Amino acid sequence: MKFQKRLLRAEPNFQILTKLWQVNWLYVILICARAVVGYVALYSAGGGTSRPFAGPQSIRFCFGVVMMLGIALMSPAILVRMAWPLYIFSLILLVAVLRMGHVGKGAERWLMLGGMQVQPSELAKIALVLMLAAWFHKISYRSMGNPLLLVPPALMVLAPVALVLKEPNLGTAVIIGTVGASMFFGAGMRLWQIALLILPVPMLAKVAYSHLHDYQKARVTTFLHPESDPLGAGYNIIQSKIALGSGGMWGQGYLHGTQGQLNFLPEKQTDFIFTMIAEEWGYVGGITVIGMLLLLVFGGMLIAMRSRNQFGRLLGLGISMNFFLYCAVNLSMVMGAIPVGGVPLPLISYGGSAMLMVMFGFGLLMSAWVHRNATFGETTPGEKD
Repeated sequence: MKFQKRLLRAEPNFQILTKLWQVNWLYVILICARAVVGYVALYSAGGGTSRPFAGPQSIRFCFGVVMMLGIALMSPAILVRMAWPLYIFSLILLVAVLRMGHVGKGAERWLMLGGMQVQPSELAKIALVLMLAAWFHKISYRSMGNPLLLVPPALMVLAPVALVLKEPNLGTAVIIGTVGASMFFGAGMRLWQIALLILPVPMLAKVAYSHLHDYQKARVTTFLHPESDPLGAGYNIIQSKIALGSGGMWGQGYLHGTQGQLNFLPEKQTDFIFTMIAEEWGYVGGITVIGMLLLLVFGGMLIAMRSRNQFGRLLGLGISMNFFLYCAVNLSMVMGAIPVGGVPLPLISYGGSAMLMVMFGFGLLMSAWVHRNATFGETTPGEKD
């Protein structure tokens, strides 16, 4: 041990190797296993070829792994300093979307940067988690009882939620708001404060519905009565349910799903990728994919609990909750439990922005694990725990 410590002092490269060794490689293997499932599913969605989905997605994932490991080496102090610039940058991109965004399926959600489509709302979710973790790690539990101290972080949540709603992108806006609320709870927000926030939600539901766009109202109506327009608004969810049911226990076989291979299943490479998996691999395959999801979520929560600093705990909570909500919304959507909202399945659905931002989030999670024993300021100025 003494020899190793002398090497660490004498040669900075050994510190990098030591940090890489401390990465939770079991968790990385779980991430890679889920990405392999995505590759297999996208290969099938492409009709048995790596183009146009599986090949580009695998390249993005490899780049994402390198990015994840690079972020894992960053100390919490560096990440805290990055929080404000990244958060402001994400808001600027969201504003830019509203002014010059690419329109697709009735909404402005993408920017063309360097010839590549970028969805700023994906960055906004991760930037918000980082920003709230950086903000709350300086505030003691005692101070969380002061409502005035909660106003700035509440505005931090409302800003991206409002901009994403304006696109409009209701599903992602709900995810951003829920992730923010979970971090408030994790930071020590009192139950009476949470109750005050939740109380007006049912009363505002009717008002919110009246401000929805026509296509969003159609999604709610279709969710309640999909059979009312089987060849129009209800087509997607009806085909999804047919594919899910036709898979049975063991599935129809790889590359032999009727709904997917005959192109009855809409958006099979993005929103409805899980339906294609369930059709070809059956109930067993679907449960396996969900099990992998739960392992990643529980692993992220374990990383949060093992962290000795508030920043790492909140970072782990926020990233895990974001990943869970993304998966839960997509799975509920394709099963007909909630209205269709255009939310992809992380690491499996085709998409560059979503893939890279998920890997960015996992990089923050790995940094929380590598630096789980680090301790730094968690109190407000002039106050000690």
